Amino acid sequence: MDQQIVKLLKKIVGEKGVLTSPEDLAVYSYDGTFEECNPDIVVLPESTDQVSQVVKLAAKERIPIVTRGMASGLAAASVPFSGGIALVMTRMDKVVELDLENAIVHVEAGIVTADLQTHVEKYGLFYPPDPSSIRHSTIGGNIACNAGGPRCLKYGVTGDYVLGLTVVLADGSILKTGGKVIKDVVGYDLKSLFTGSEGTLGIITEALLKLIAKPQYARTVLVEFSSIEDASKTVNEILLAGIVPATLELMDQTAINCIEEAMHIGLPTDIAAFLLIESDGVELETTTQEIKSIAKICEKTGATKISLAKDESERANLWKARRSISPSLARLSPNKLGEDITVPRSAIPEAVKRLKAISQKYGLPIVIFGHAGDGNLHPNILFDKRDPEQMKTVELMVAEEFEVALALGGTLSGEHGVGTLKRPYMEKALGEVSVGIQKKIKQVLDPLNILNPGKVIPD
Repeated sequence: MDQQIVKLLKKIVGEKGVLTSPEDLAVYSYDGTFEECNPDIVVLPESTDQVSQVVKLAAKERIPIVTRGMASGLAAASVPFSGGIALVMTRMDKVVELDLENAIVHVEAGIVTADLQTHVEKYGLFYPPDPSSIRHSTIGGNIACNAGGPRCLKYGVTGDYVLGLTVVLADGSILKTGGKVIKDVVGYDLKSLFTGSEGTLGIITEALLKLIAKPQYARTVLVEFSSIEDASKTVNEILLAGIVPATLELMDQTAINCIEEAMHIGLPTDIAAFLLIESDGVELETTTQEIKSIAKICEKTGATKISLAKDESERANLWKARRSISPSLARLSPNKLGEDITVPRSAIPEAVKRLKAISQKYGLPIVIFGHAGDGNLHPNILFDKRDPEQMKTVELMVAEEFEVALALGGTLSGEHGVGTLKRPYMEKALGEVSVGIQKKIKQVLDPLNILNPGKVIPD
């Protein structure tokens, strides 16, 4: 990086806000995937105004900018393949305002999701979106990928809670879109355009988020099945009965075994699948009755055992186990590629069957878990990236996973986003016209192609 540019960046964000050592560059070279590439410089702004000044300089000098939060992404969207500036938002982590009367919170993009939730819950409010990376992912990253999580079955995804955004555009100008009103149909819905755009159209620096009343009660059951097909079919039976639990999570045998090996919490390892189901609400009687109705349905659909969490400690352990699936897979293999295909709920049994067939065909394990209630499955391919042959095999398997999703009326991603890993399949999923329109939007908003170049939209 030219030393004059380094000086100018230090003038904008301060000496401590610019990192250039090889060690620092390496730290910001990767995300939650196995991809990595060093940026030329790391910049840590502390305000929207600083971000604006950095972008103006980058636009003038034609320097690429890759925006990062805590880099928990699983599509390589925050890996700086073009070098340039890694713009790290973690110092912008304040709650700007908590409006209790309107149940709205104004936050900076770098706040960790779990920290936001803890803060608002002190006041009896609730921010429902809960990606598995909740304890280290940031709100800005969640919005940029429109993240979901187990609770999105009942409560919706991140985008359903975005009322307004502050976005720095590619020329450094600052856009404020949306606001505190619930209904707003004046002009195009720009906040939705930037939600899920993965840093390719603008840099999200602040957000207005809708909150709801915090549920007072939760009841959680762990349901065992001797067949993953029975577990998959049970999902539809519950929802067709008119019951919408807060969460409805599926775990296959390999995932269960990995969790038990890592945590030793007494999970049986000789069963085919689990469903982890939770109901919540403001009334104890209603919540309890709902979980009882769910248990009766599970009994009819082939469940071999139904275990109700007796207290908050047991419930917390079950959710700790669910959120530990991904890291626990390292016990089986040094690397994994975790996808997040989505299919119609009715197609879950067939999707699971076809994914298992892909695993048998190529000889590498595919671990299946995910948010079965909304059809969002996480098939994780386990492999060793040091083996070139396995890397080639993984590419073939991923392509077939996507083929399964599209053939069953689904799509490539439910919450991880596109990044670079799904770009080759975009046109097949969306069609030529849709991709063409998105390219035009990118060209209008980022004519110099400096915002996260090479991500999401195919060249």
